[in-house]
Amino acid sequence: MPGISVVGGNVSEDAEPDTRGPVPAGADHDGEPRSMGITNLAFKVTTAETGGGLFVIEQTSHGRGGPPRHLHSEQEEWFYAVEGRFVVEVGGRAHRVGPGDSILAPRDVPHAWAFMGEGVGRLLIAFTPAGRMEAFFRAVTATRAMPTLDPELWLAHGMRVTGPPLTTA
Repeated sequence: MPGISVVGGNVSEDAEPDTRGPVPAGADHDGEPRSMGITNLAFKVTTAETGGGLFVIEQTSHGRGGPPRHLHSEQEEWFYAVEGRFVVEVGGRAHRVGPGDSILAPRDVPHAWAFMGEGVGRLLIAFTPAGRMEAFFRAVTATRAMPTLDPELWLAHGMRVTGPPLTTA
């Protein structure tokens, strides 16, 4: 279907829209390595691609654990387990999830997740609308560690820490 595209500064209404091809398995949208210590991230759908409507990441866990309990005031967060065993706590209730399971953490509801298995665990996580989540993960992966409990980091990205990480013992 024809669309509007910009090529070399010229606008053409007859050209196909400029779209990227698929993001390969295990790859990041921008081809950048992103680490949070025990977890590597790959951006799959960026905020710019969706006009802020959606941001999707794949988290590959190599060690037990996860982020502190927190809530988002601007978006829902959806988890889909691809590989491994996780616990996802939503609204104070813990749920065990494994491959093929998904769970939604609605906005303004405290939640957290933790990889509980051995080996590797993978989650697809979607945020809608995207809000400031891409900026948050860019800031956190620059530290190469899980997000700290520093309230300013979370507040600057539309979230609030509500408790410590889930225990994995």
